[in-house]
Amino acid sequence: MSLKPIKVGLLGFGVVGGGTYSVLTRNAEEIARRAGRNIDIVRVATRTPSKAKAVFGEALPVDDDLMGLVSDPNIDIVVELIGGETQARELVMQAIANGKHVVTANKALLAMHGNEIFAAASKKGVMVAFEAAVAGGIPIVKAIREGLTANRIQWVAGIINGTTNFILSEMRHRGLPFETVLSEAQRLGYAEADPTFDVEGVDAAHKLTLLASLAFGIRVQFDKAYTEGITTLKQEDIGHAERLGYRIKLLGIAKRRSNGIELRVHPTLVPASKLIANVEGAMNAVLVKGDAIGETMYYGAGAGAEPTASAVVADLVDVTRMHTSDPENRVPHLAFQPNALADFDILPISEIRTSYYLRFNVEDRPGVLADLTRILADKSISINAMVQEQKGEGSAAIIILTHEAREGDVVDAIRQIENLGFVHSSVTRIRMENLS
Repeated sequence: MSLKPIKVGLLGFGVVGGGTYSVLTRNAEEIARRAGRNIDIVRVATRTPSKAKAVFGEALPVDDDLMGLVSDPNIDIVVELIGGETQARELVMQAIANGKHVVTANKALLAMHGNEIFAAASKKGVMVAFEAAVAGGIPIVKAIREGLTANRIQWVAGIINGTTNFILSEMRHRGLPFETVLSEAQRLGYAEADPTFDVEGVDAAHKLTLLASLAFGIRVQFDKAYTEGITTLKQEDIGHAERLGYRIKLLGIAKRRSNGIELRVHPTLVPASKLIANVEGAMNAVLVKGDAIGETMYYGAGAGAEPTASAVVADLVDVTRMHTSDPENRVPHLAFQPNALADFDILPISEIRTSYYLRFNVEDRPGVLADLTRILADKSISINAMVQEQKGEGSAAIIILTHEAREGDVVDAIRQIENLGFVHSSVTRIRMENLS
């Protein structure tokens, strides 16, 4: 190679850090052919240096001086893989201040502090690349930022958390309750000891926030994303959905509306005929609809050492190619030029419009169904399909699928129905999407 190697410093050497080293080493020649020069790891800083030292020995410096690495004049690109927000933010901001490019897999960091980080990078003329922060090895960031540039993106919807998709797949296949499958997911390593971020939808909301910014050219606004997890899902609703021709998936959905942007994560009924409804296990998939291309789908491993490392190394190659280029001619961090970001409102969940699955456990007596349907009609909620099932003596389950309705109206209707006193337990409400 005629050009000097690009020198990389790794912050963190856990699963993804180890995968990044493995991929860079195994495919070094191929990567250099693509990048135009060698990409060399020259220093590692980690909270637990012993693991990295066992790999590198005396070949390169390994220590726990994280801030020292980002200030090392010998390093061109800092790869941040330590996770978390507070320390990661300090390190990334200091790396930028020192004129270093940054590659990160940290979705929480960018969802919470992305506006500040991208602004600082633009001012300093350096790049912050984050393909690995969304959907693991699936190149969805590059697809939206570059491949779909000609399109006005209408919506993005995705299974972007593998833990919850594994749990929902197992609940459907094996007929087991949430708690049992969660324990199995933890035993297999799909779920953390504390799975809150995954099962409550927070991880998916971090990723969706970034996808929405790329798709619509808006600031990163995680604080306005509606987030609902899967912890209250009942096995009977998964069964009802299956019999009605649907699958329940935890989806992140961002939609362009005439009055703003919908930004929401929640369990969703999807027609079983849709490709995304058949994404099983810990896999991820993202659907994007553009006005010119229509629907496109991106599928693959959303986590894991080498799938995520694939995205990290792809970013390293991109940054290496553009290392000496004029900052004004680089692809913008959020696809749109920084001074052209739109100021669209993020709609409150009460204003979103979608279809609904509603389950009412009610007294089995004359007049109940009439009262129920009357209240729905009064709120302009139209019924698409209805099923009634005996639950025992004097009790029945009524399952209703609605046409598109306003969330606030549906909530008001449910409150009125529950106040009548014939509903035995809280009404189950799950949103539906045809994704077309």
